[in-house]
Amino acid sequence: MGRSKKEKRQADKVPSFFWLEVKRDIETFKRLKGFAKLKFVMDYFKWYILAAIFIIFTIGTFANLLYQGHKPVRLDVCCVLNTEETDASPWFKNFETELLKDGITNHGGVRVDYDQPFDYDNSYYYIMELEVQTKVSSRRIDVAVCNADMYKYLLAINAGYDLKEVLPEEDIKALEKNKQLVYDTAGIRINEDGSLDKTDAEDGYFAIDLTKSEFGQKYNTKGGNKDHLYVMIIKNAKHVEDSIKLVQDIYK
Repeated sequence: MGRSKKEKRQADKVPSFFWLEVKRDIETFKRLKGFAKLKFVMDYFKWYILAAIFIIFTIGTFANLLYQGHKPVRLDVCCVLNTEETDASPWFKNFETELLKDGITNHGGVRVDYDQPFDYDNSYYYIMELEVQTKVSSRRIDVAVCNADMYKYLLAINAGYDLKEVLPEEDIKALEKNKQLVYDTAGIRINEDGSLDKTDAEDGYFAIDLTKSEFGQKYNTKGGNKDHLYVMIIKNAKHVEDSIKLVQDIYK
């Protein structure tokens, strides 16, 4: 037998579980005082706040890249060293001075990004990956001077030139003689089950090991650091010729 209209109206007046929860939280908030109220709000809206911060950060990153991308420059370098105790800017300043001696100054100089962190031991490494991927796709990196973690990521997204395709033969011979040319496989994907997908993988010489070079000895050994340092030319680089000049200068 169906319910009467009066019973239905009374049933409709019964608050839902959701509104009971909201009412309970409001009463709890009213009872709290001072810092406890702030902590309650932070706990209640934590994920919303984190999502908002991430969205704002992402928008800010893209906006800054768009702004920086309009500045004239002859070469874009991303420099991620293994130690924060080192300032490599004198080397790049000297290289810029030598580069501009060819008289081509209307395109700007060498822009070096020293502020890009990349460390897989950091819990926010996925943000670092996003930053690097954004810079690569927006053609904001011509050359990467980087630690092993960033090298692995650039290798995974197959971002680097095979250096045997762009460097002169005499440089290749010198690099092979000094065992600085790094042979590796790029473009390997990791499936959800943890297996490796080599469908789009490529073998090649994508980097130069700078660890024992003059640059590496000077800027990569502070604090007893012994980790490897690499240099790569990015595939979609805007300034390939000047990228080659930097690579030729830095590996010696």
